[in-house]
Amino acid sequence: MPVNLQAPSGLNAVKGISLSAVEANIRYKDRNDLVIIEMQSGGTAVGVFTKNKFCAAPVTLCRNHLSINTSPRYLLINAGNANAGTGEKGLMTAQQCCEILANYCDVPQDAILPFSTGVIGEQLPLTPFKKSIPEAIEQLKTDNWLMAAEGIMTTDTIAKGASKTIEIDDITVTLTGIAKGSGMMEPNMATLLAYVACDAKVEATLLQTVLNQAAADSFNAISIDGDTSTNDSLVLLASGQSGAEITADNREVFQQAVDDICQTLAQAIIRDAEGATKFVTIAVESAPDKDYAREIAYTVARSPLVKTALFASDPNWGRLLMAIGRSNVKALDISQLSLWLGNTQLLESGEPLESYTEEQGQAEMDKEEISIRIQLNAGEAKARIWTSDLSHEYVTINAEYRS
Repeated sequence: MPVNLQAPSGLNAVKGISLSAVEANIRYKDRNDLVIIEMQSGGTAVGVFTKNKFCAAPVTLCRNHLSINTSPRYLLINAGNANAGTGEKGLMTAQQCCEILANYCDVPQDAILPFSTGVIGEQLPLTPFKKSIPEAIEQLKTDNWLMAAEGIMTTDTIAKGASKTIEIDDITVTLTGIAKGSGMMEPNMATLLAYVACDAKVEATLLQTVLNQAAADSFNAISIDGDTSTNDSLVLLASGQSGAEITADNREVFQQAVDDICQTLAQAIIRDAEGATKFVTIAVESAPDKDYAREIAYTVARSPLVKTALFASDPNWGRLLMAIGRSNVKALDISQLSLWLGNTQLLESGEPLESYTEEQGQAEMDKEEISIRIQLNAGEAKARIWTSDLSHEYVTINAEYRS
C-alpha cells in the first residue's frame, strides 16, 4: 500500500489541453494503456529526459521533434512496452506511431511527441496504435486528467496527480500535472513519465528554465533503487489559452507553482515505490556546496543496508554512519558532523550522545514517515532528497515483472 497517499479525487481542467485514455492491449488486458494529450495550436512545450545512454527510441525521437518544433499538438503515450533496447527497428516503430497520429489529425510528424513505458528489450507492436488512435482522438476531453494518469501506470498501485491555481496580472492560471513511476527510479531523470500543463503563455526559453529548476529539486531529488530508467521524460506544456503571460518580471509566482506541482508528484512516486512501507526524507545541511550535500544524501538513500533497516524499523544507526563515511566526497570532517533520526539526535560533533536510548531510536523508526538530518558544519549549502525502504515485496514485484 502507498505510504500516506491517495489518488486525487479530481484534477482541474487546463484551458487548451484535452486528454484521452483507451484500451489498446499493447501489453495489458482490461485496462487503458494508450493515452493522448492534445494541446491547441500556438502552445509551447519543453522537456527534460533520461541521461541513460541506452535511452529509448521514443526519447530519441521526442528530443528530435522538440528541437524542431516547440509547439507540438499531440503527446502519444503507451504503457506496458518501453520500446527501449530495440535498435533501429524500435526507432522506426516510434516514427510510424507518430506518423499514424499525424496523418489522422493532419499535422506534421514533428508535432507529435512519443512516450513509452514498460518492459525493456521487446519490440513495440504497431497494430494496437493503428486500431486505437482513432478511438482515442474521438474521446479527447478537457476533464480526462485522472483517466490519463491511470492509463500511463505500470507497476504503480495508484494514480498520481496534482492541480494548482495562481493569479497572474489578475488572470487565473491553472496548472495540472500527472506522473507515473514506482521503480527503476534515480535522477537524471529520476521509470518515470510526468506531464505538467498550464494555460499561461510562456516563451520556450523561459519555460525550459522554469522546468529545469523545478526538476532539480523534485524528480531529480528522489531515489528508490539507484537505477536510472531508459525512458524518463518530464514535459511542461503552456497552452497560452488563459490570456495570462509569464515573463521574467512575473516569473517567481509561476516558478513556485511549477515547483510545487513537481514536488508533489515526485513525492507521490516515492510514497508509491514498489513494496514501500516507509517514506524517508534525507536532509544534508551546512555543506561546502550542493553537489557535496547531494552526494552524501544519495549515498545514504542508495545503501541496501540502510534501506533494509528502514523496512525492519531497526534503529541500527551505525548503518547511517557507514553510508555517510563511504560517500564519495573529499575532506569530510566527521568531528564536525551531527546526526538526527527524526527529532532524536544521535551524534554531536562526531560523538554519540550519551543521552540517546534505543527506545528513542525505535520510536522514530516505527513511524511510516522518517526523516534523517545530517549536519556537516562545513559551509552554507544544503540538499534534500526523498527515498523509500527496501522490502520483500520490492523483490517479488521485480522478480515477477514480466510474468
